[in-house]
Amino acid sequence: MHFLILICVLTNSHSEIAANEFQEQSNLETYIVHVELPDPDDAEYGTNAITGEDLESLYNSFLPTTATTAAISNATRPHIVYSYHNVFKGFAAKLSAEDVKEIEKKPGFVSAQQQTLLSLCTTHTPSFLGLHQNLGLWKESNYGKGVIIGILDTGIVPDHPSFSDEGMPPPPAKWKGRCEFNASVCNNKLIGARYFHDGNGSPLDETGHGTHTASTAAGNYVQGANVFGNANGTAVGIAPLAHLAMYKVCTAIGCFESDILAAMDAAIEDGVDIISASLVGGDYQFYANSLLLAAYSAMERGIFVSCSAGNDGPSKSSLSNEAPWVLTVGASTIDRNIRATAVLGNKEEFQGETINQLKDFPPTLFPLFYSGKNQDDIKSKYCASKSLNNTEVRGKIVVCIDGGTISGIEKGENIKAAGGVGMILINHKNDGYTTFADAHVLPATDLSYADGLKVIAYINSTESPMAAISFKGTVFGDNHAPMVASFSSRGPSRASPGILKPDIIGPGVNILAAWRHSIENNTNTKFNVLSGTSMSCPHLSGVAALLKSVHPNWSPAAIKSAILTTADLVNCAKNPIEDQRHHPANIFAIGSGHVNPSKATNPGLIYDIDPKDYIPYLCGLNYTNREIGILLKRKVNCAVELRMPEAQLNYPSFSINFGSPVQRYTRTVTNVDEANSTYTVKIIPPAGVNLTVEPTTLGFSQANQKLTYEVTFTLVASPAKSRVSQGSLSWTSTKFSVRSPIVATINGK
Repeated sequence: MHFLILICVLTNSHSEIAANEFQEQSNLETYIVHVELPDPDDAEYGTNAITGEDLESLYNSFLPTTATTAAISNATRPHIVYSYHNVFKGFAAKLSAEDVKEIEKKPGFVSAQQQTLLSLCTTHTPSFLGLHQNLGLWKESNYGKGVIIGILDTGIVPDHPSFSDEGMPPPPAKWKGRCEFNASVCNNKLIGARYFHDGNGSPLDETGHGTHTASTAAGNYVQGANVFGNANGTAVGIAPLAHLAMYKVCTAIGCFESDILAAMDAAIEDGVDIISASLVGGDYQFYANSLLLAAYSAMERGIFVSCSAGNDGPSKSSLSNEAPWVLTVGASTIDRNIRATAVLGNKEEFQGETINQLKDFPPTLFPLFYSGKNQDDIKSKYCASKSLNNTEVRGKIVVCIDGGTISGIEKGENIKAAGGVGMILINHKNDGYTTFADAHVLPATDLSYADGLKVIAYINSTESPMAAISFKGTVFGDNHAPMVASFSSRGPSRASPGILKPDIIGPGVNILAAWRHSIENNTNTKFNVLSGTSMSCPHLSGVAALLKSVHPNWSPAAIKSAILTTADLVNCAKNPIEDQRHHPANIFAIGSGHVNPSKATNPGLIYDIDPKDYIPYLCGLNYTNREIGILLKRKVNCAVELRMPEAQLNYPSFSINFGSPVQRYTRTVTNVDEANSTYTVKIIPPAGVNLTVEPTTLGFSQANQKLTYEVTFTLVASPAKSRVSQGSLSWTSTKFSVRSPIVATINGK
């Protein structure tokens, strides 16, 4: 059985990733094998002098060498696929179940598990995030100059203008990566490109996903970027002077765990500063999730890792990539709409979206058809059929319900094939007001769930319903933005409820970025609009690159702290950020809030975490010594280590689960601004909780000085029913407000 890691982009079924499409060509499966290095006193493999060749020899010594295996062909013989040197000590190998049983008997064996197959989950977003040319953070960070972002994805189209090296300096001297295209293809922007075992022999992007995410993080300036003439402007990544290195670990069927580990191993060795992984899947337990395991090793080397939260919202506890050593990124909308208006026969108008604005479509009324029986019939599967009734559909605008295994684009194709003239696509209830600007093949608009019900009510109110679709083009100024996307995965964390996740939200809906080809058969315009936490993740990777450029000595935890404690809590209308229902979003949807890059560059105080601090944290999760040893790549004995409650980790937020009525935790903050500064605490306690802080004032006399405070959480009374309440703790000075969100989970009587 293989484990599929998903690419976190919302896709139509032409490109949906399905693990069941993958079939092994032999009876061997790929296993990830963890081993322990020999004792330092071992005469042959003393670890004080172990070399790469020694590791290869050691790894090969684990493979069975029976007469049975010696007699078979190389294709079906147990063999090593990858040897890992940085992410952990071990290897990936093609093995049978019988081979694994033999390996388990060998000294130094730790574990073996079948690999998982994970899946993959702009012109306007920089300005929406407050990034402006020659001003603020872009100017201060020199646009990310000197920082290397490693992208784990589907590859890249190297000759896309977003990857031009015009104005780019050479890569830093530390760079040790390589280009597996023709050597002349890479340049000072795309400084490395590699593919791994299932990459089809080239780093070339065959789906478009990797090209899109790479250009979002660090694409160069491209004037006149648009799709069908919409969202027209200058496309540019968040860190336009940062260097890019592509590690192709995914194909159309997904991303194999062994390839991801090999890519992370290489990225650490190559010298990247940031790793952007728009991937989800695998076990939610940290020690059993290869992406998080490799990310831990990267973090220890000072590499910042940004990951998608996943596209399984709005269900609670639907997160992926929950470890505290990675940034877990949810998705939000931006204030740009590609508007298409549904005009009904009773003159009601409802605003929706589509990227394909067919200007020659007449704004006249057509008969309107819906197969459902009433306005609550939102499960209609009529449009999913490839053999629609031509007499029902021909010459009409057809109402369809979004969702299910058939995409809205395919439903439009079915309608067009049956002679329909247009489509009104209505959101499923779970999607609420999150609308998508897809490239439909016929005149169409995607409406919110609430507006869709009004359309159905109109159909049921008249014997001859009529409608038109009017195209309005690109419209700015959506005051509900940023709004949490319906698909953005929610907390609380399953693996570690004492850590608030997701960490942050960022732009991830209808994001325009580079694409592998022109979707309108125009070779001069290779851009596409996509949605998903795959899109929000590289936005935050780019922000991290900007901060790394300004603060090259900051740790990954310091960069994360700066992003989280300066996040925005209000939308463009200055109201609390909303979810897909236009209700105030809860803390498990937004985490610390919406990223504000300009404020993050100078946060005043940071919450730092030394890698060694994770040992008592992991022991506190009740992981076994072996499980923690897999993460740390060395032996750990929790019997002699201090065990730390989850909420004691020096994280820039608090997630309190009231098992006991009084809980005390400390935090240590580091002054990263002026030498002499004073901060006073401001508390907004969660409902039903008393909260005290000692001391109430922090006075710093020097830069980089550390001070510690203690927070006491006291449950006032147990409610009749379990509930979750939220609040915050902020340290304020004359210049800064350093905010930590608080979530309290209170069990009922």
